[in-house]
Amino acid sequence: MREGRIAVLGTGANGAGIGADLVRAGLDVTFIEQWPAHVEAMRAHGIRVVMPDETTTTPVEVLHLCEVATLRRRFDLVFVLVKAYDTRWATELIKPHLADDGFVVGLQNGMTADDIADIVGPRRTLGAVIEVSSAMFEPGVVERHVPPQDSWFALGGLEPDATERAPDVAKVLGESGTVEVVEDIRSAKWMKLVVNAAELVTAGIVDRPMLDAVRLPGMREFMTLAGVEALEAGLAHGHRTMPIFGLEGLDTDQPTAFVDAIIDKVYSSYALPGTMTTVHQDWLKGRHSEVDEINGLVVRLGAEHGLACPANAVIAEVAAEIEAGDATPGPHHLSRLLDATG
Repeated sequence: MREGRIAVLGTGANGAGIGADLVRAGLDVTFIEQWPAHVEAMRAHGIRVVMPDETTTTPVEVLHLCEVATLRRRFDLVFVLVKAYDTRWATELIKPHLADDGFVVGLQNGMTADDIADIVGPRRTLGAVIEVSSAMFEPGVVERHVPPQDSWFALGGLEPDATERAPDVAKVLGESGTVEVVEDIRSAKWMKLVVNAAELVTAGIVDRPMLDAVRLPGMREFMTLAGVEALEAGLAHGHRTMPIFGLEGLDTDQPTAFVDAIIDKVYSSYALPGTMTTVHQDWLKGRHSEVDEINGLVVRLGAEHGLACPANAVIAEVAAEIEAGDATPGPHHLSRLLDATG
């Protein structure tokens, strides 16, 4: 797998940072990106990754989306890092260029593994959990808040044959962080969604960096409620509680304590002063966020199983108003969030 051709499809902050690690490890990597200015900046200057203790600049091979049709050789491994809502069209785009025994790995938030499998088949699909904190506000420049030695991933197949080959992919991805191969990747991804449901959109709603948002009165408790709702909806759907981020010794029979532990891990290990969630970044750029694939999914799944999810519902409602232009982010929304959960 290390000797094969690799594509990184979606080279925003996380994709470009991970891709740069793979290139610097000597692997054959092609970046595929939809932001024209970013493509041209990388072609002209390489990808610059600014980390707390180091800055690297790496020359990379990069294609515009429109140039994918010119490809002649196929890829052995494709890492998909587009937004969750872009997963299906992006996978269709790359499918003709995937080797018969190649893999597509969804390094994304949300429950995207089955979407990928619907298109390329479960035999060629690996689901993944990603915990890398980064930002991009300038073409060609990644602000990576968590360097490779502190980044964490989980990989797993949707069927045994794919899971058996996951360690080979883990060796590649291991150039960008610690990688754990898990047997139940759907549950692992839902555990990440539990954290995302708690913190990803809420910080954006109040228009504060992560560490500032969590200190607002009542916000930390509200985040826990949103996370517990997500956990309970997942359990009702058949997912199981399992530790992520390398945590050990958690009591998986205590939902509130478990949710608190994984939220605390994110804030203690993956957030620096000024770190913004991806949703917060999206809104600053005037872009649609993944709220429907996170909090909206919790509400829909909860309804399927007769569970009310008021914290996630109000998060989704306020986010929809912000994205429609009917509201602006800010701490004035905090009372509405808290009132929804009594």
